[in-house]
Amino acid sequence: MTGDHVFMRVLIVEDEVTIAAPLADGLEREGFEVARVANGAEALAAPEPDIVLLDLRLPDMDGLDVCRRLRERSRVPIIIVTARGEEADRVVGLELGADDYVVKPFGLRELIARIRAVTRRSEEPLQHATPLRVGGLEVDERARRAFTDGNELDLTPMEFELLAALARDPGAAVSRRRLLHEVWGTSWSGSSKTIDVHVAALRRKLGDPGWIETVRGIGFRLRST
Repeated sequence: MTGDHVFMRVLIVEDEVTIAAPLADGLEREGFEVARVANGAEALAAPEPDIVLLDLRLPDMDGLDVCRRLRERSRVPIIIVTARGEEADRVVGLELGADDYVVKPFGLRELIARIRAVTRRSEEPLQHATPLRVGGLEVDERARRAFTDGNELDLTPMEFELLAALARDPGAAVSRRRLLHEVWGTSWSGSSKTIDVHVAALRRKLGDPGWIETVRGIGFRLRST
């Protein structure tokens, strides 16, 4: 795999050297270009990377504040990497605009799969060159823009990926497993809460929760009309 990611710049925001150093070494061995900072102020002052790996426990400010401030000014993909696995932290992090949430300890291979999932939008060919239209909803995968009744939606990268995955087959029930694979690049069932948070955010942003229906025991579907 070495060399595949040579142009992907990763910013690690982590104050524990015993965690940051081996993580950086592992990513560099896989071809990533890695920069490390140890606090929130340095993270906010750093040149914008291709992806941010963000710890929540930082010496100068809460990582959630860093996440919020990064998201206010940029669409850079953010993966929260932390020992704080409480559901409240997970939900808040995703609602603030993080694209994924990985709880320590984790395997390097799993983390790289998550990185590829949240950044592959610029690496993979588009599945639909023409916009997907479902009633008043339009999803333009080529431009990575979505609209309802002509009004553009302000979506995070993974919210867009999730909406696109549902819009490709409106009216069809899409399983959680399929969404985890297509959107997050993983089959790990522990990521299921991530789907729920993103669906909740999408429903709010669509302005009508009825756009995305829950299919009990299976997953979700985008209404077809």
